[in-house]
This record gives sequence, structure tokens and C-alpha cells, in this order.
Amino acid sequence: MFMVLVIYVLYIYVIYKCMYGCGTWSFTLTEERRLRVFENRALRRVFGPKRDEVTGEWRKLHNEELNDLYCSPNISRVITSRRMRWAGNVARVGERRGVYRVWLGEPEGKRPLWRPRRRWEDNIKMDLEEAGCGGMD
Repeated sequence: MFMVLVIYVLYIYVIYKCMYGCGTWSFTLTEERRLRVFENRALRRVFGPKRDEVTGEWRKLHNEELNDLYCSPNISRVITSRRMRWAGNVARVGERRGVYRVWLGEPEGKRPLWRPRRRWEDNIKMDLEEAGCGGMD
């Protein structure tokens, strides 16, 4: 019972506060990996070390063990679902709202040098392809 309360407090006060507004984020794979590392670090802090059966020494929990102990979707899946929900809301409101006009708008001016930055729309297209709904525009 106590462990359930600790996990609940961790997710409500730390993880979800950290993910506020994540539906509008456009982050790279590096930033997504950093969020997963943060989540695993917080879960390791909650569940503590584990005694190895063979050597008898204390060790950190591995990622698979953390996933077995806490069987909830990881932070990147939560962010993906929120991003998809936000995209559905933006597509549904139509032309009467400013958010939709910003989503469809094309910036004026010259494109900067180097590789183009990853946009929110690119993340949505990748999420749709992962979900098996690719080709929808």
C-alpha cells in the first residue's frame, strides 16, 4: 500500500508536472531518451536497490526489472498519446481558431542553413506511421 502511494505521488507531482504541455512539444530522439532516463532514475529511487542472489551484493535495478515492477506505459508513450490527442483537437476545430491557422501556416522568408529542425508536424507524422495510420495528411 505504501509503495503504491509513493509511486502515485512520484507521478502526480514529478513526472506529470514535468510533462505539462507535452502535446505541443517537438523534441528530438535525444530529448526523448533523456526523459526516459529521468523516469528510470526516479523509479530506481522509489524501488531502491536489489540484493543479488548469487553474490549477495546490492545492485541497481535494470530497466527490464523496473518495467516489470511498474507496469505502466513509459513516458515517451504517454507523450506520444498526448501529442496525437492534441493533433486531433487542432484538426477538429477547423479554420475558426488561431491554432489551426498557425498549424497550416507557412513561414515567410529564407530557410536557415544546415539541416531543418524537427517540427511538431513531423513528429505527428512519425507517430501516425508507428500506429499504422501512415499516409494520412
